[in-house]
Amino acid sequence: MIRRTFLALAAATTFLTVPAHAAEVDIVDTAVAAGSFTTLVAAVQAAGLVETLKGEGPFTVFAPTDAAFAALPVGTVEDLLKPENKDKLVAILTYHVVPGKVMSTDLTEGMMAKTVQGGEVTITLEGGPKVNGAVISGPDIAATNGVIHVIDSVILPPM
Repeated sequence: MIRRTFLALAAATTFLTVPAHAAEVDIVDTAVAAGSFTTLVAAVQAAGLVETLKGEGPFTVFAPTDAAFAALPVGTVEDLLKPENKDKLVAILTYHVVPGKVMSTDLTEGMMAKTVQGGEVTITLEGGPKVNGAVISGPDIAATNGVIHVIDSVILPPM
C-alpha cells in the first residue's frame, strides 16, 4: 500500500512541475513552462487560440498532459493539427475550457459546467475528482488569468 501511494505521488509530481512564479504568468505561459503540455500548446497554437488564452479571462482549463494526447489512437493528434481540421481542433480545445475561475474547492458531485465550446462537462468526486471521467491529477495551478487543472486524458465533445 505504501509503495503504491509513493509511486502515485511520484507520478503526480511529474505532471506538476510548474515554476514557482506560475501565478505571475498567464495560462499559456504557465503551460509552456510546465513542460508536460507541449502537445496541448502546439494544438492551441494550431487552432489560433493563443491570444484568447492569454486574454483577460478568467478561464478554467482542464489541461491534458502529453501522455494524455499520446494515449489517443495513432495519428489522431497529427490529423487534428492539419489546417483542414482546424474547426474540429478548436471545438475539442474549447471543450476543455470553462469561463471563470473554478478552483477544486468549488467542485461538487454531479456539477455541470458549460464550456467555451458550448457543451457541458460533468464533474464527479467519488474516487477522486474527475471531469467527464478524466482524472484531475493536478488541481489549482494558478495563472494570472485563471487556473489550470491537469487531467489524464483528452475529453471529447459530443460531435
